[in-house]
Amino acid sequence: MADTQEPNPAVAHIRFDNPDNLDEDPLFHTLAEHLDAVGDLAAQYADVFGNADWARLAGRWHDLGKYNPDFQRYIHAVTLPAERREAMQAHVEDDAKLRRVDHATVGALHAIRHVETMGPGYAGSARLLAWLIACHHTGLVDWFGEKSLRDRLQSDKKRALYDDVLSHIPLERRSAGSFPVSRPPGGGAVSSELSASLWVRMLFSCLVDADFLDTERFQRPDAANVRGAYPPLEALLASLDTYMERLAAQAKPSAVNRIRADVLQACIQNAGLPPGLFSLTVPTGGGKTLASMAFALRHALASGQRRIIYVIPYTSIIEQTAAVFKEAFGEANLIEHHSNFEPDQETAQSRTACENWDAPIIVTTTVQFFESLFAARTSRLRKLHNIARSVVVLDEAQLLPLEFLKPVLETLRELTHAYGVSIVFSTATQPAFRQDDLQQAGIDARELKGFDAIRELAPDPPALYRQLKRVRVELPPDFATPRAWDELAEELAQHRQALCVVSRRRDCRELFRLMPPDSVPLSALMCGEHRSEVIARIRQALADNAPIRVISTQLVEAGVDLDFPVVYRAMAGLDSIAQAAGRCNREGRQDGMGRVIVFNAPSEPIEGLLRKARQAAVAALQQPVDEDPLGLAMFPHYFRHWFAQVNDFDSKQIVYDLRRPDLTFAFRRAARNFKIIDDTKTASVLVPYGRGAELIETLKQLGPSRQRLRAAQRYGVTIYKHQLNALLHQQDVQEIHPGIFALHEALYDGDLGLLMSEEAYMAKPEHYMT
Repeated sequence: MADTQEPNPAVAHIRFDNPDNLDEDPLFHTLAEHLDAVGDLAAQYADVFGNADWARLAGRWHDLGKYNPDFQRYIHAVTLPAERREAMQAHVEDDAKLRRVDHATVGALHAIRHVETMGPGYAGSARLLAWLIACHHTGLVDWFGEKSLRDRLQSDKKRALYDDVLSHIPLERRSAGSFPVSRPPGGGAVSSELSASLWVRMLFSCLVDADFLDTERFQRPDAANVRGAYPPLEALLASLDTYMERLAAQAKPSAVNRIRADVLQACIQNAGLPPGLFSLTVPTGGGKTLASMAFALRHALASGQRRIIYVIPYTSIIEQTAAVFKEAFGEANLIEHHSNFEPDQETAQSRTACENWDAPIIVTTTVQFFESLFAARTSRLRKLHNIARSVVVLDEAQLLPLEFLKPVLETLRELTHAYGVSIVFSTATQPAFRQDDLQQAGIDARELKGFDAIRELAPDPPALYRQLKRVRVELPPDFATPRAWDELAEELAQHRQALCVVSRRRDCRELFRLMPPDSVPLSALMCGEHRSEVIARIRQALADNAPIRVISTQLVEAGVDLDFPVVYRAMAGLDSIAQAAGRCNREGRQDGMGRVIVFNAPSEPIEGLLRKARQAAVAALQQPVDEDPLGLAMFPHYFRHWFAQVNDFDSKQIVYDLRRPDLTFAFRRAARNFKIIDDTKTASVLVPYGRGAELIETLKQLGPSRQRLRAAQRYGVTIYKHQLNALLHQQDVQEIHPGIFALHEALYDGDLGLLMSEEAYMAKPEHYMT
């Protein structure tokens, strides 16, 4: 047996503060210190949902395999400066072999062997611990299939390795002490089909975050010291109240501002309600953003919750919302976690907080939030435990992905039931998430289970819709006869200021080419920097009462703060029409009602959910339940029609992969399939707009780095893979590094954005010259 009082104890990590100084002694992070610290820290995290004992044991056993003498030789060898490594070469006969030392499986097998001695009733406990320990470096894998956890744990080679290492593990480290007895959160009651798999991921998150942080504390103490230096929620609430008082003092008396004040007051009064599910149903322009944050902060303080996570569907509007919150709280007191965040805005504190969401206010995207909840990679799962006991505001909740709606709703149900999370569905167009709405749509609970109780925060939503009615909707005479683009362009040109929203990028370009010179296109074929500059130009023109006509895809609908006297909208889903209407007479400044003119475009929306949404809107409008097409009563009616057309609310069978009560989950397959944006079908191309040309050249010369790639994200445009392949074939796009593509300068237009090759000749005036 190994002597537990060895003069040279096993180490987990080795650090040299100055590796170039050959006389410097190394600093050792002993394995015993690391195991105890990770166990204690993981237990602290899991205590939030009542499972400190499971996390502590996983932490104490996660690196038992590092007692392997081969691993100890390896870590000493690879961390020594090269000059010193030669002196150890006699002890490192095969460095490549040592690099393959598997320490994680040893801890997992030890958990299984230990639990087996407790009897057959503990098989589930053994499997739970095996998931946590075996995968803490690789990420969660699948139980069955290629490179599965089952095969790894049943491997004769791995079992022999464990038998060899066991004698080197100190006796006191082998014991579990008091074996975990806590039940899964929520009292052990199963509220969701995904209860067990979410529990594993939550405990896994506690373990891997604790492992990262304790390693960081030793290896990079400077980074560790900047973590957690945030004001308490009480101080943030005081900042918000001061900001709101200043806004109220500056606001001109108006009916709209009085209604916004009423909405805010109702949210404040409801903040003391018990945690759970809430809706905030307020028409566009009714002040949902600040009112929902005021509720979230007060509710968190009243309920003992720890942070606010504000989830926004599109990166195109997240910066706008984050800017409002920064003005209220100060830039250093919240974290933006999304792809468009500039590296020169990053601090060491914000960068570390994005790794595990330990800040009090997180502003992120729907993609980042939900793909993290279904992730398998260690780096993405770190943050998961910090979602427990938080308030999550889902902005524009109607945009949750329908093809993944079943796993999304099941997970939200479990978060509220078992992890002390409050969810706020904030939108002007509440989707049909209540069970009775789904039943009326003919949807069986086995297909999609809704919520029994969602508490409304807004004061009398029907009255709000009547009071905030600022537009008159003009529907087409029928829903079958299309309007020609040239006819529509001629009509739009008669308006001094107008917005026209279409459903397809190609439609945006075709209509824009027919418009007079003082017109502006807006689409996702512009890079983020280009779009931001165009939106700023539009706002300035509106403020100056200058002529401006905007032709946009639907990206303008989700929260972009614009106010036109007239808005045209191609026939689409009723929620999309309502969002477009929110850009019309937004502040109620028109003498009468703003005009929202719905028309039939010459082209159909893209096949799939967008086309089904249009069909559902037509069905709802042909059997109206409210004289106003955008009246509150229309939306449950519309969503029932739309949901009834959806073939599958779990198109990738995520629930099937994650609902296994025997813990035989397919974590990696579920993570691979849960892609709100299917990156297997799309690719990002860097474009030479503004600083984009300089950044592309820097990437060519110096290669990719985290900072360079983050900076370049503002100059990327997402296109389909088949379009990318065509551009590569035509040499209009260059792969400057593996997976990093840059567009030829001639293919980016200052008005339209990225052009396909055939469009370049249509857009550039010089190509018309002979």
